Amino acid sequence: MSRQRQVFRCLSHQSHHCHYHTSQFILGLKNLKLVILLLAIHVNFLLSSEDRDDTNSYEPDSKFKVVVEEAKAPRYLLYDVNPGEGFNLRRDVYMRIAVLVQNLNDAAPWILVLPPWSRLYHWKSQDVGSQDMIPWSTFFDLPSLRKFVPVMEFEDFLKINREPVIDELYYLQNYKEGWDKWEEKMDKRPCIMNPYNFDSKNKLWYGWFFGYNDEVAARKFECISVMGHASIFKPFLLTNTSARSVMLDRAETVLHDRYGDSVFWKVRRSMRFSKQLRDVADAYRKLHLNSTDEEDKTVLDDDWINMKRNHGDARGGAYLAVHLRRADFAKVREKDVPSLKYAAKQIKKLSKQQELKHIFVATDAPLEEYNELKKYLKDYKVHRYEPSFEVKKKYKDGAVAIIDQWICAHARYFVGTKESTFSFRIQDEREILGFSPDTTFNRLCHEKDKTCEQPTRWLISYS
Repeated sequence: MSRQRQVFRCLSHQSHHCHYHTSQFILGLKNLKLVILLLAIHVNFLLSSEDRDDTNSYEPDSKFKVVVEEAKAPRYLLYDVNPGEGFNLRRDVYMRIAVLVQNLNDAAPWILVLPPWSRLYHWKSQDVGSQDMIPWSTFFDLPSLRKFVPVMEFEDFLKINREPVIDELYYLQNYKEGWDKWEEKMDKRPCIMNPYNFDSKNKLWYGWFFGYNDEVAARKFECISVMGHASIFKPFLLTNTSARSVMLDRAETVLHDRYGDSVFWKVRRSMRFSKQLRDVADAYRKLHLNSTDEEDKTVLDDDWINMKRNHGDARGGAYLAVHLRRADFAKVREKDVPSLKYAAKQIKKLSKQQELKHIFVATDAPLEEYNELKKYLKDYKVHRYEPSFEVKKKYKDGAVAIIDQWICAHARYFVGTKESTFSFRIQDEREILGFSPDTTFNRLCHEKDKTCEQPTRWLISYS
């Protein structure tokens, strides 16, 4: 057994006779900060083990069963998402993969490597510097994430790895022939589309790799057609490969194991925004909307694990929050998105019902459309977060969306856009904070939509 394997086995059993192996392993590493990171991740892994879910409904097909050597611990799972997907869908995919890693950790220590953020559709600022290879810590609180599952930044993975090479890369795809019925299955298949290039000289595969391009490569590459939930990969990763690092590209192909249950909400509750962004949003609320956590009854507990709120505990600031999705939605979902005039009519009606004079608007609408909306709401005080250049340069466009969501999450009443993941994530935050569902699950409707069916109420679950 390797010394590294002995160390992590010691951590798992907390035995006194393991001190020698641990100390020798630590002395053998040159980067003390990385040692601390690894130990912190694995201690957290042990502390959170009681919350793990044993989801393992899939047994690999016989053609997948192979004899492999014992893998060295820890092992690393990386993933990526279709480049065209937006910020909030990517957050959703993280949740699916985080639950998979939690289940893998029932058998051996795995660490989830977080994919750096790169320029997305809505990130259009040209004067804020590069919007590629942004670490997760810019947007999210990593210590909070680690209370659910061990995670690390990709740049830390590269420092720990002996070379910038991922052992195995699997590109997930749908079945070329389609399907007649839903069933859990996966097969190694020829690639329908292959975005990676093979360097025959170095025997390595190169591709996008979060913007690192030629700096990072994969040693092995295959395509897998898959239909199923994220847990379908648990037996495959434990039985079919001893690779130290494995990457699943196009991870949005697999689904949530159990959407909306207590495990789903544990990982969702762990996804707290970074404190620096919450502070910016809170300062805006206080200055422009006279809204504070103490007055609004939205104070966060330090540890999300211990924070359990009842519906109605939160009061919210004295303003109506609106997420009005425009841009591409106004074209591709024309039947769902109201005109600006009809949106304003609904907003005025809700503001009057709730007796609120302040309206906060989160929107991707261009300035001229926002100004038009304000004209229709001239009897109200309409607000829109406009970041300073310093905030945008430091935290990038992704941070602006987070600040918008955090402000919306604290409103007395929220109304969103149909089928928008941006609205969904605000509804999640409000469930966590303890708002009444009546003030949360609401949407704007198109003028021709006579039924105006409201969103499904995905209520928080703690057990």
